[in-house]
Amino acid sequence: MGWSLIVLKFIFRRCCGMAEDLVLGTLVKRYKRFFVDVCLESGESVTAHCPNTGRMTSCIGEGWKVALSRSTNPKRRLAYTMEYIHNGSTWIGVNTHHANRIVASALAAGQITEVSGWGDWRREVRVGEHRLDFMSERDDQRHYLEVKMVTLLGSDGWVQFPDTVSQRAQAHVGLLTDLAQQADTQATMFFLVHRGDGAGFRPAEEIDAKYAQGLRLAAQSGVQVLAYDTQVSASGTVFGKSIPIVL
Repeated sequence: MGWSLIVLKFIFRRCCGMAEDLVLGTLVKRYKRFFVDVCLESGESVTAHCPNTGRMTSCIGEGWKVALSRSTNPKRRLAYTMEYIHNGSTWIGVNTHHANRIVASALAAGQITEVSGWGDWRREVRVGEHRLDFMSERDDQRHYLEVKMVTLLGSDGWVQFPDTVSQRAQAHVGLLTDLAQQADTQATMFFLVHRGDGAGFRPAEEIDAKYAQGLRLAAQSGVQVLAYDTQVSASGTVFGKSIPIVL
């Protein structure tokens, strides 16, 4: 069992008040963005929280197998949360809240070699009117790292971001571009691919041309752009390796 998988299971079981194992079922439908109806393997029908506000293009379909976590918190309106979904060939992680936790574990373990020389990453760092996911300091230098979770698979077999027009993502890439111009600052845009069937990463130009243009400008301005895949199963996520990027 991979180290990151152990960490993710620990997060489920200890930090989030989850039951020990994920529960399997079949997706009946998604509605109002935040709700999914699921038929569990036991035959019970439940409504679960969908922790992904995007369109979820290419990563959700009626009749697909899903893995749910179950909260033991009696105050929660919905006990179940959809964590993973299977499209017939691969599991896909759909809970966007786990992306930063997975990357934090990888940073702590030195698994992201491009930034392994930095340590003690602070989280949710305010920069002006925005917050960036991570920041590390050493020798009067700062390094900011922003994480985006990727689940969209294009018709060309490459994973893409974003899956809808995102002004927030546009603002983040613009902020990293500005920060990279400062002599004492480095910046990284990190794409965590939460599915196992992509050949490489590229920005979704057809969906959000402004973001794609901004990402190219960021790279030209000194922002490091990284994309790493993951090995996803109904038991959790194992942090993977760097994958090709075409901007």
